[in-house]
Amino acid sequence: MTANGFLPVTREEMEARGITQPDFVYVTGDAYVDHPSFGHAIITRILEAHGYSVCILSQPDWKEEDSIRVFGCPRLGFLVSAGNMDSMVNHYFVSRKRRPSDAYTPGGEAGKRPDHATVVYCNLIRRVYRTVPVIIGGIEASLRRLAHYDYWSDSFKRSILLDSQADLISYGMGEKSIVEIADALNSGIAVKDLTFIPGTVYKTKDISGLYDYHILPSYEEMKADKKKYAESFMVQYSNTDPFNGKALAEGYPGGQYVVQNPPQAPLTMEEMDAVYALPYRRTYHPSYEEKGGVPAISEIKFSLISNRGCFGGCNFCALTFHQGRTVQVRSHESILEEAELIRKDPEFKGYIHDVGGPTANFRAPSCDKQLTQGVCKMRQCLFPKPCPNLKADHQDYLELLRSLRTLPGVKKVFIRSGIRFDYLLADKDDTFFRELVNYHISGQLKVAPEHISDAVLTRMGKPENAVYEKFRKKYKKLNEELGKNQFLVPYLMSSHPGSTLKEAVELAEYLRDLRYMPEQVQDFYPTPSTISTVMYYTEIDPRDGRPVYICKNPHEKAMQRALIQYRNPRNYDLVYEALTRAGRTDLIGFDKKCLIRPKSVPYNRVGAAVGAGKGTGRTKGKAEAKPTKKKTIRNVHKKK
Repeated sequence: MTANGFLPVTREEMEARGITQPDFVYVTGDAYVDHPSFGHAIITRILEAHGYSVCILSQPDWKEEDSIRVFGCPRLGFLVSAGNMDSMVNHYFVSRKRRPSDAYTPGGEAGKRPDHATVVYCNLIRRVYRTVPVIIGGIEASLRRLAHYDYWSDSFKRSILLDSQADLISYGMGEKSIVEIADALNSGIAVKDLTFIPGTVYKTKDISGLYDYHILPSYEEMKADKKKYAESFMVQYSNTDPFNGKALAEGYPGGQYVVQNPPQAPLTMEEMDAVYALPYRRTYHPSYEEKGGVPAISEIKFSLISNRGCFGGCNFCALTFHQGRTVQVRSHESILEEAELIRKDPEFKGYIHDVGGPTANFRAPSCDKQLTQGVCKMRQCLFPKPCPNLKADHQDYLELLRSLRTLPGVKKVFIRSGIRFDYLLADKDDTFFRELVNYHISGQLKVAPEHISDAVLTRMGKPENAVYEKFRKKYKKLNEELGKNQFLVPYLMSSHPGSTLKEAVELAEYLRDLRYMPEQVQDFYPTPSTISTVMYYTEIDPRDGRPVYICKNPHEKAMQRALIQYRNPRNYDLVYEALTRAGRTDLIGFDKKCLIRPKSVPYNRVGAAVGAGKGTGRTKGKAEAKPTKKKTIRNVHKKK
């Protein structure tokens, strides 16, 4: 460790530690933030704890070969990650327009990493060091480990292992596999012979030694026939569990195969505790101070990660492929120790911003069998209905939150990561729900019903709308009982596979009845390795092989988005066209059920029809849209 406690990021810092040749150089598309919310911090600290020297090469200039020579050639290999986000998601909105800033770069500056960063960094390494082992990881490599659809180029791409010229992928979270890789390389095993490590993907021309495996359709077959890709994806999706998953082999021209080993085993509570007990500095490297630091730290500096993995199974989410469906948790003692570190931070004002993970209220595997037999291959825990074997119990999470609330100097403990409301309702004990409302909401609770049309929700893998309605009413009732005036913020998605203008109009009518207009709307974003992205590309639901309607036309996508914000005067023409196309001109008029007025009626700047009086059904301004103590509690929205 350097004098400032961070791992070396310059040659001077490396030499100050007496290192002449590092064991590993970790190349990342992010700024170096030594905090356990950042993948590069966890992997490098784990390697350090196992006796390996690691230098961090953050955001090298991919146009200059000398940028990769900073630390010389590492003894064991390069580790490469695009960063905490897929570099394409980091760079582009769903419209494919460039994002103006990057929260993972000093000062929020955009453009400090290349598109498809993992591939670009690895090819840079290969030009300079032709034989050194290169291991790739992180979410970009993890979700592109086999052939996949790339939304940004609208093309079907090979495994990232081939395009990057890397030797090995460490997919998923990687804590166990990276140590096995390091130990194997250190013992003198050639990287081409590392074919046996769980949680890795390798390339080979000889699969005769494989056993208990699936041969997937070849890349050429899938490229020629989208149905083959849909079939292949469901085989992949049903083999993401370390207990019952099999090895997968995907063929490429020239007799080459990309082979995915089953995932690494989930971390035990003790192993999770050990990961989060490593000596992180909990902030960005001090060299970034002159640029104002790294913006992403503000979101997580005073938050606590309590779990990983998710059995929620939303079809548009890649968590099944990356972290898996088995929930892994830290002990209360580990989390409370980290809370003590937060309390000692001079910038801490008494507010813990979050206690959670992918889904905050998951604190255990969904049923008893998962840690011995694995998750069900073809059955979801919560969709379409909660499984009879589901253990819906918030007692452990409740006790953790109570312990955190009583810490000296802690004024409030918020829950800002996702609450799975169907799991919450499945718990017959309301104690957690009541304490959530009473103690852990900062004025508004964010939940993700995503849509209200059951036809679309089925494609999303989400519970039917009646479940959300039950939750919404219960939330309202608890707020009234506790004398609270807190809001519910539903996240909604437009243009998801299966959503036509008909379903978009249904959602608009629902929002009309709630008298609520979101300030932001999320268009469906096709990212690699999700069921929804497979639907988008193939126009087939891979679960049943049936055709699915896909909204790909930018103008129709704009109409679906505009319907959710139909009160915005700027959306009038799009809403008018959408209602006309959908055959719903009955919603154009003066009746209170109407969404918009006829074109002959002018609107004022806040979106109300000029001269429109009582009973028009249109909110006249922001003040009337906000609930008061005398009114029914309604939703308001705050930007993400």
